[in-house]
Amino acid sequence: MSSPATLSFFFTLFSFFFHISSSLDTTNINNKHTTVNSLNIPSPNAAAEIELINPKLPPRSLSLTSSKKFEGSSDLIHLRYHMGPVLSSSPINIYVIWYGRWTRPYKSLIRDFLNSISDAKAPSPSVAQWWRTASLYTDQTGANVSRSVLIAGEYSDSKYSHGNHLTRLTIQDVIASAARSASFPVDHKNGMYLVLTSHDVTMQDFCRAVCGFHYFTFPSMVGYTMPYAWVGQSGKQCPEVCAYPFALPGYMGHGGPGELRPPNGETGVDGMVSVIGHELAEVVSNPLINAWYAGEDPTAPTEIGDLCEGLYGSGGGGGYIGQVMRDREGKTYNMNGKGGRKFLVQWIWNPNLKACSGPNSVD
Repeated sequence: MSSPATLSFFFTLFSFFFHISSSLDTTNINNKHTTVNSLNIPSPNAAAEIELINPKLPPRSLSLTSSKKFEGSSDLIHLRYHMGPVLSSSPINIYVIWYGRWTRPYKSLIRDFLNSISDAKAPSPSVAQWWRTASLYTDQTGANVSRSVLIAGEYSDSKYSHGNHLTRLTIQDVIASAARSASFPVDHKNGMYLVLTSHDVTMQDFCRAVCGFHYFTFPSMVGYTMPYAWVGQSGKQCPEVCAYPFALPGYMGHGGPGELRPPNGETGVDGMVSVIGHELAEVVSNPLINAWYAGEDPTAPTEIGDLCEGLYGSGGGGGYIGQVMRDREGKTYNMNGKGGRKFLVQWIWNPNLKACSGPNSVD
């Protein structure tokens, strides 16, 4: 579940080692020049228009283990399977609930991201390649998370039927109302709800402890059990928290990289896309909070997105996003999507590598 504080322990640990390394080698830390490495660029013409950047790349000596290849790798992390289901039936049907006032361009941007998950035609590194990591997770029968994701239905609640302040409990009312109004099917086997709230809707703990979360519906409120995720648009509430690195907290104003330009020119919604990716990866691998997570407390699980929060490329960790790409307009991204779209999406935990990984890795 996406939370600004979820990985405070891990980032603190990263930062501890970073500060030790910086005392030994401050030259690399203070070098603000762009670091350029090799990556599989689709074509020579595209290569001329793409620059690989890693703002203030930390020294390669920074590592929690003897391995320097995989960002986030650590013997301290024990991600375990707790015998519950994953979303393995194909396709995974997403029922999108637009709560509040949403403009057509914002909806289009988010739809394009969701449709990119199954788009094998997008050039590398792609959103579809990123999703392959999520598809590595299996249930007790050996069935993998499906690689096919479909927007199976949509409903717009532009009248704020449950007010402009929601809680973790009233979000179930929003789902129940939308499911009835839109006549969504009871899709237990391969369905999930995705509730997206507009910039003027507040949510319990939003901006303070969460940017998004997922859980499952209660039969007493919705009529049945089905997984769902909620993500809020932070553009006017807390972009420095939930749309980082497109906006920066005040305490980072004079250190680290500057704000990065969002790939689609929308700080709040571009930032929201990464949180959506985070939550989707966790829903499919832990839909009923009894499948894949680290820790012993299912009420506060550390999941495959949490373990890699803030990591977008090679060299990331300790508050550094890692190496990403920048186009000739200065927009920053790390994945290609459907119809020429570009996105900046955080990495997720790879159960085979036991580390964070993404399609734009240069390791």
